Amino acid sequence: MHWSYMDQYEMIARGPTLTDDGETATGSVHILDPPDPAAACARAFAFDEPGYQAGIYRVVLLRRWRNTLGPHHVGLPGGRTGGNRYLVLGLGGGEAADLALPPERDELIAYGPLLSDDGATWLGTAALVRAPDPQTADAVLTPDRYADVEVHLWQFGGRPS
Repeated sequence: MHWSYMDQYEMIARGPTLTDDGETATGSVHILDPPDPAAACARAFAFDEPGYQAGIYRVVLLRRWRNTLGPHHVGLPGGRTGGNRYLVLGLGGGEAADLALPPERDELIAYGPLLSDDGATWLGTAALVRAPDPQTADAVLTPDRYADVEVHLWQFGGRPS
């Protein structure tokens, strides 16, 4: 049921966040390009998803996001399995930060600003990055520009082969 639901959407990237040892899922990331750019379409995706309906997810963070790497571009440094990958979330407000790509971008998978539903207000920055450790992944953002920066071990997901 989950996979047939996901097949209805064009996924840019998805996959679980994991505990530090990589053994247990702690959450999930879904970056999609909905057929209707309205926030209602993204909300329907999140809250109609069978796992959410079954009570698997406790908290859902839903944000408009723009991939600064370019439309429909998700890099695959190291292929789908080589090296550690991290989700880095810089949560902030006020003056926007880190809008330009970092100078060291070879290991970026996806990168860009988190925006309000109408796209007018900067709320932070999200990045998927390959890095040797969480500290290196964290360095992709300017730390003093955010109220909080979260770093989560992440892996590519999708339909099992």
